[in-house]
Amino acid sequence: MTPRTALVVRGGWDGHQPVDATNLFVPFLQERGFQVRIEESSEVYADEPLMRGTDLVVQSVTMSEISHEAFKGLAAAVRRGTGLAGWHGGIVDSHRASSDYLQLVGGQFATHPSKDPAQCVGDETDNFLTYAVHVTDLGRTHEITAGIDDFTLTTEQYWVLHDDLIDVLATTTHPVQPYHPWHRPITSPVVWTRLWGDGRIVVATPGHSLDVLRDPNVRTIIERGMLWASRTVSE
Repeated sequence: MTPRTALVVRGGWDGHQPVDATNLFVPFLQERGFQVRIEESSEVYADEPLMRGTDLVVQSVTMSEISHEAFKGLAAAVRRGTGLAGWHGGIVDSHRASSDYLQLVGGQFATHPSKDPAQCVGDETDNFLTYAVHVTDLGRTHEITAGIDDFTLTTEQYWVLHDDLIDVLATTTHPVQPYHPWHRPITSPVVWTRLWGDGRIVVATPGHSLDVLRDPNVRTIIERGMLWASRTVSE
């Protein structure tokens, strides 16, 4: 049987520690029989022969830009059956200027609400909130999230703009606060899947820091998600 191949693409904003974050998951993939290739630029997506032989793309590239040729290569690979998986800004805050990329992924980071300004100290912890992640009815039966109960995290709570073509496995709700301008609670997806051509896409919005990625629930979701997204039989 031909080993499955995983392409890990990392880079962009250093604040999300793309090297250390992806290194957490490389051994997991190797232990499950994947041959793992690591690239530091999204331009690798333009390599058509490489992408045709790739069963899974794991992307951790926050912000940055993607060329037309690279996006075409990624989109074509997914439509042929290559899986795409990622977490946090490495997948939903990537390539902001490419509307085609946003359509492919199905959701886009908008903000992470802050604490009460009276409690802010001027560093990244101003945006760390303790919030609940609720597994949806679909999520309770889906192989990515089955057996995972609702859980809490203290980290950035992503507010995501999204469409109706995603299958939401977990959500979080942003409450109304007197120091924020919205007038009713807003529910955002936390974990979702998307079918695109013959390919599968899975997104998890937690993952700002290594400690969040090591959370047993988050890590399990990401690991199961990579396996679910991957093409099971190479071309």
